[in-house]
Amino acid sequence: MPFPNPYRGLRGLPADVWIVAATTLVNRVGMMALPFLVLYLTRYLHISAARAGFAITAYGLGGLLTAPIAGRLADRVGPYTVVRASLSLSGVILLVFPLARSYWVVLLLTFVWAVVADATRPATMAALTTSAPEAQRKAAIALNRLAVNLGMSVGPAVGGFLALVSFPLLFIVDGLTSLAAAALLSGLLWARSRRRPAAQRELESARPRAALLSRSSIVWRDHAALLVFATSILLNIVFTQHEGAMPLYLVRDLQYRESFFGGLFVLNTLIIVAIEVPLNVAMTHWPARPTLALATVLVAVGFGALAFAHAPLAIALTVAIWTFGEMIFFPTATAYVAQLAPEGRTGEFMGGFAATFSLALIVGPWLGAALLDRVGGPATWLTMLAIGLSASGLMAFAPAREPSVAAAISE
Repeated sequence: MPFPNPYRGLRGLPADVWIVAATTLVNRVGMMALPFLVLYLTRYLHISAARAGFAITAYGLGGLLTAPIAGRLADRVGPYTVVRASLSLSGVILLVFPLARSYWVVLLLTFVWAVVADATRPATMAALTTSAPEAQRKAAIALNRLAVNLGMSVGPAVGGFLALVSFPLLFIVDGLTSLAAAALLSGLLWARSRRRPAAQRELESARPRAALLSRSSIVWRDHAALLVFATSILLNIVFTQHEGAMPLYLVRDLQYRESFFGGLFVLNTLIIVAIEVPLNVAMTHWPARPTLALATVLVAVGFGALAFAHAPLAIALTVAIWTFGEMIFFPTATAYVAQLAPEGRTGEFMGGFAATFSLALIVGPWLGAALLDRVGGPATWLTMLAIGLSASGLMAFAPAREPSVAAAISE
């Protein structure tokens, strides 16, 4: 009996989904400047650690500002236009970045970089969810996340070697790959358009102009969407501890080597690459609200278990648990937000959803590190467990959403 292909669920995905995934892969393969930003500022520009850390806050603020704006812009001019502009402008800013020497200029460039670069997130989510039929949205989002993780398994690793040669080279390579991703997107879209009938091209070009008729924002009046956003903020405050309290706890408090912590990221990536796509294909017809509740429980338990897990295998098991929560939550939540959005408003809803990641990035790592210093490891991880379980409760007890509500809100 032949072994079934776990990726067979990707067959039949629209060409646009593959175009987005290919663009994402090229962009993420070169993503190395942000992971090394603090090291660049402290070791190359000799800026203090505290001031260098504030640059990450500036990046988070830029992403928070741009997400809702980029989402609404995607509805008006089309998501691919926003993605292409974001990648192109990001490439230019990254090439200019090594020329900055003043701390305040670097801070301003970091903020502008985030405003430009993070516009890609809601536009990409809008492109994926509007291109794929509802039954294929989870698979489409999982495919794009596969591209993200494959790229991120290469970019930071290559960046580590480039940093030994020249820190500014990180920004140059990152900038060039951003420009290459923009060029690839343009080329693939052009090739796709040449294969489509003229009547279909005219219909698609008319859609963004129709969105201009709607001016006022409605996402902040949609109670179901706001509930998802609140859940995402709480979930991501817990999830971002892999950038906040978790490395401090493992390396400083439990005395593990940095290489052990890095190996946990390898484990996370391997699980995602091997399982996320077939997992989401298998869960295509699972109802969104209980699935999101399950995902938040897994993330909460994964990080909360660090209060008791001290041996290497036990710690690795906690990573596997929250990785499963991650793989379930992000595709399901993105598909659910797209389902909630009225026609022509997908970008706006995705912008609100994307803003939750930036807000959590501003709050989460700082909160985790502060708790770790004040109350210690076990109390910190039990606090994260409580936050994650409260996020799960929001979805578990949410009222059912009637299909007519989205249309009513938009009127």
